[in-house]
Amino acid sequence: MCLAIPGQIIRTWNDGGAIFAEADFNGETRKVCLNFLPDLDVGDYVIVHAGYALSRVGIEQVAQVMESMRDAGLLEVQS
Repeated sequence: MCLAIPGQIIRTWNDGGAIFAEADFNGETRKVCLNFLPDLDVGDYVIVHAGYALSRVGIEQVAQVMESMRDAGLLEVQS
C-alpha cells in the first residue's frame, strides 16, 4: 500500500514544452510535472506519483487526509 501526501502548487513554469510546478508537501518542496493535468494552477492541491501530478484534491479532502495522518503519527504536527 502507498500513502500520498497532498502537495500545494506554489509556482509553475514551462520548460521546452513541458509544464512543471514547485509543490509544497507538508513543508518539503518538490518539482512536479503537470503534463497530465495542465490546467492546474498556483494554490491547487495535487497527488503525485513518480514526479507526475495525477489528480487534483479539494481542500476539504486535504484537511481530512492531513488530520488522519497526523493522528496516526505518520506526520509531524506543523506549528
